[in-house]
Amino acid sequence: MYDAVVISDIHLGSDNCQAKYLVHFLSEVRRGTMKTRQLILNGDVFDSIDFRRLKKHHWKILSEIRKLADEITVVWINGNHDGPAEIVSHLLGVECADEIVVESGGRKILFLHGHRFDQFISRYPLLTWMADRLYHFLQRIDTSHYFAKLAKRKSKTFLRCAQKIETDAVRYAAKRECDAVCCGHTHMPVANTTGAVHYFNSGCWTEKPCHYLTVVNGAVELCSYTEDVPDEVLNPVDPPLVPVPSIA
Repeated sequence: MYDAVVISDIHLGSDNCQAKYLVHFLSEVRRGTMKTRQLILNGDVFDSIDFRRLKKHHWKILSEIRKLADEITVVWINGNHDGPAEIVSHLLGVECADEIVVESGGRKILFLHGHRFDQFISRYPLLTWMADRLYHFLQRIDTSHYFAKLAKRKSKTFLRCAQKIETDAVRYAAKRECDAVCCGHTHMPVANTTGAVHYFNSGCWTEKPCHYLTVVNGAVELCSYTEDVPDEVLNPVDPPLVPVPSIA
């Protein structure tokens, strides 16, 4: 059994949310295929608090989270896209926090979204908005998400921001006497175990492949979610109607 399973940056309401895969993933967690003591939602579960943007599978994700909250501990860590914690907590019956520390295998692991270390979004809101729109546009026109990921890797500004978030998160975790820190926000999956404080980023569920973290006996592992999910599971077909014979 895992001590924790961690996902972040789902962005419900966005056209790029890989909702069908996440419904299947959460159902595996709930049914015990990926048995865990707690599920950590590390920020940006919503793209915005506008429920009119939610599609059928987005509502299914919220339903799965609600069911999980009745069975295990579910913690929702606030992200920069999420709305007020009171709305989220009341809607799903989950615990909300800005950050949490999980003890596993004698090690202390800090979880926070990471946007507090991103000064670019507060200094340059217009540029941030434009870059965000471009990123989403590239994802829409290319279902493999190759060009969206390439744009991130080629952007010096983005890479500097991602590195600053990692550096500041590690420094903050060290002050809190933690052995590792896990963030989201950048949408870049990372597992850096070179320093005294290990840094992990759980990636996102808006581009393929999707990523998540597992925690067991103090070890954090970055995993990608396989896309080998049967099509009939992702796109169930309603059974054909059987005609009822008429009675003469």
